[in-house]
Amino acid sequence: MSRVLNAIVAVCPNMGIGNNGNLPWHPIRLSNEFKHFRKMTSTPSAEGKQNVVIMGRKTWFSIPEKNRPLSGRINIVLSRELKEAPPGAHHLASDFSSALRLLDTAEMADTADQVWVIGGSSLYKEVMESPGTRRLFVTRVHKQFDCDTFLPEISMDKYRLLSGVAGVAEGVQEEHGVQYSFEVYESIDH
Repeated sequence: MSRVLNAIVAVCPNMGIGNNGNLPWHPIRLSNEFKHFRKMTSTPSAEGKQNVVIMGRKTWFSIPEKNRPLSGRINIVLSRELKEAPPGAHHLASDFSSALRLLDTAEMADTADQVWVIGGSSLYKEVMESPGTRRLFVTRVHKQFDCDTFLPEISMDKYRLLSGVAGVAEGVQEEHGVQYSFEVYESIDH
């Protein structure tokens, strides 16, 4: 079954997405940016269904334990090393394509709605290069922080910037002296 693959990420000007297992701006908490993440990944398009969040093992363990699993969403963790899903995760898959196949099983087909990839770096790269329709929900943080993990460049010959996307605030937002704006890209080769 063909489905839209969504990825959601916040990036620094140099495309940095993480530092030492945290967000680059840690310990600053961008609460409204986090609410945007939660709203986008939690709100299904069909009543009675739940969205799916797919993440790598390191991303799972970077989420504070008290917040795992991400509530109201089906949490799938990718790992080639783990033999069973970490405590709290709903499913374990060895790789991205296995996770997508899992969504096509009878058990999941009735409950799973939108698919959201939430990290890390290699998983974002895989989604960005996948066939089919892909949407990238990018929060552009307008301040540079130290980063050791990066998002691949968004190639403008493969993606186009959308405007007026429902549920996505327009214009510059600011919290704790940090400005950011939301952008949504859609693949043009689908």
